[in-house]
Amino acid sequence: MAEILEKELHRLERMERSVKGFLNLNPIQRGGILTPEAKKAVEEWADGYSICDFCDGVLESIKKPPIDEFVHKTLPKFIESDEVRLTHGAREAKFMVMHAVCKPDSTIVVDSNAHYSTHVAAERNKLHIVEVENNSYPEYRVDVGRYADKIEEVKEKTGKLPSLALITFPDGNYGNLPDVKRVASICSEYDVPLLVNAAYAIGRMPVSLRDIGADFVVGSGHKSMASSGPIGILGVMGDLSDSVFRKSREYRNKEVEMLGCGPRGLPLITLMASFPTVYKRVQRWGVEVENARFFIEKMEGIDGIRQLGIKPTEHDLNFLETNVFYEISKKHKKGRFFLYRELKKRNIIGVKPGLTRNFKLSTYGFNKDELKKIIDAFKEIAMLK
Repeated sequence: MAEILEKELHRLERMERSVKGFLNLNPIQRGGILTPEAKKAVEEWADGYSICDFCDGVLESIKKPPIDEFVHKTLPKFIESDEVRLTHGAREAKFMVMHAVCKPDSTIVVDSNAHYSTHVAAERNKLHIVEVENNSYPEYRVDVGRYADKIEEVKEKTGKLPSLALITFPDGNYGNLPDVKRVASICSEYDVPLLVNAAYAIGRMPVSLRDIGADFVVGSGHKSMASSGPIGILGVMGDLSDSVFRKSREYRNKEVEMLGCGPRGLPLITLMASFPTVYKRVQRWGVEVENARFFIEKMEGIDGIRQLGIKPTEHDLNFLETNVFYEISKKHKKGRFFLYRELKKRNIIGVKPGLTRNFKLSTYGFNKDELKKIIDAFKEIAMLK
């Protein structure tokens, strides 16, 4: 047993990632890459509950570091919401909202591009789901006008309106940006609360909950706000905050849905340290879209590659159909893992090992020279056919 333990300890001592100098295309990481300021903060605040040194029982009231101001002033201004809380992830924020405003056995309406965690959160809350379908291959566009149809469908079937509606903005597969304002308008007409899942939006592009006209918005610090995570952001408008942020009967300074406190430690510290950079970068969102369109145009110039989703792309996250690499994989000695290996030889990572027929990627934060290097790498690999 001691020998086995020694081997296990040795493995734990050598958990190296070895990605320095690589261009990372992974959409779940592009917007979460730490800033130099956040990396510096890690050294200062890495120890356990160090963030709670000056806590009097409420995380959001800590003045040093300035969590109080960050949560109650800075972030509400950033996403233009009435109130904000930090959660352990976007999925936890979605669960909180569902648990606070929906009764068990009620029905919610969601888009068919919704992240799986939306379904899991609903299932955990014992809710039924009715989907607003997309138009399938190749656009996967959600017809947001059908939210009205689905709300009517739920009303006719159950005798009640849906307890909540949710729209994913953008979705995590195709990067499609639906017309959230129209969805908000429809939901407002029916008096159905609307939750916007903006995990790939907040921190990458400008998002205003007030301008959208929805009731809730959730974001992801580790996906899009240069935080180590996991950490989420929840914005709430109006009186619904009374339900979502209700206080415990016994522990009167603790919020029930938050289980007392939100994320402590490095997820929050890195989110705060990176925020000045995040605030500035969302103001150059137009450049990111321009770069994404440049990349897609060049990639589609390679025979056998096609972007799926709405065109022209409106987001840095995109989904590629790559039949050229699938055909190569049938004959290549490395099989379906050849693409991952060929990209890595060229200092490019982020495409999951084994994927050749299709995959998603993100161009967020890359400059034109880096994008050209990535495009040239795909062109070279396509020549292996």
